[in-house]
Amino acid sequence: MSDLPSRVRILEEGPREGFQIEKGAIPTRRKIELIDSLSETGVEQIQITSFVSPKAVPNMADAVEVAKGFSRKPGVRYTALWLNDKGLERAIATERLDIRGSLSLTASETFLKRNQNRTHDENVAAVKSMLGTYKYHKVPVNRASIMAAFGCNFEGDVSVTKVLDLVQQLLDLALEGGVTLELISLADTMAWATPASIHKVVGAVRNRYPGLELSLHLHDTRGMGIANAFAGLQMGVKTFDAAVAGLGGCPFASHSGASGNVCTEDLVFMCDEMSIETGINLEKMIESALLAEEIVGHPLPGSVMKGGSLGRLRQKVKARLAQ
Repeated sequence: MSDLPSRVRILEEGPREGFQIEKGAIPTRRKIELIDSLSETGVEQIQITSFVSPKAVPNMADAVEVAKGFSRKPGVRYTALWLNDKGLERAIATERLDIRGSLSLTASETFLKRNQNRTHDENVAAVKSMLGTYKYHKVPVNRASIMAAFGCNFEGDVSVTKVLDLVQQLLDLALEGGVTLELISLADTMAWATPASIHKVVGAVRNRYPGLELSLHLHDTRGMGIANAFAGLQMGVKTFDAAVAGLGGCPFASHSGASGNVCTEDLVFMCDEMSIETGINLEKMIESALLAEEIVGHPLPGSVMKGGSLGRLRQKVKARLAQ
């Protein structure tokens, strides 16, 4: 077990991961409003949209308009998701985004078929093709991800051996494509992770590939999101994806309950209380969380947005005691 990191990177995915699963249409101007609000929180990266088929994900139909409409803030990276060459080329054409390549494999072929309509072999072929497209457009590539790394609603538990094999396959594909991977994200796409499995899987990958940086993409369907993030911190993980107010979830995961991502402001709060720096202003992130809830028009699962920060309460108590 590693010592707790002194600083972590929290990458905001609410505007993309969050809005993709909403049943009602979200107006473009309101998506842009949330992105601009998040830009003022101190977060260093915001994933703002997906360049995917609007038939599969209707709320991403305005990806180009969103990309062209937000106000860039110096020091913040604005990214997007794509699943194929066409999506990448649409993202590049906006001339508004920080384009960085990523490779992705999935530990569950059943989920892969539902999510991207591909078999594993077809996905490997797509990764090779994408590497060629990245090279053609001079897009830097230094990271990859493994989806469903902790378990699958359709295939059950995922073995550590399967995850290790996929890490090696990603490294081999990167080498073949002439790029070097520095970071691999382990995604708990269907919320099967527990603190015990976080320790087991992260520990196994670390032992086999000590030079790789690892990040975690966590979902909170079973209320384990923040506990799993803490387990990741215990293992020395320094990069986390999160979604403001606990927005998010995968529309192809067949969840019966809430499926939001680990909540950004809750994660920031925990890190603040543990003296782990994030660079994020918790009060401003809470404001963004309340805005997100207003935009979607229904309660969101974030806790700190409702309970408030202890910092504010400490100030009130201190002022009262000083009277």
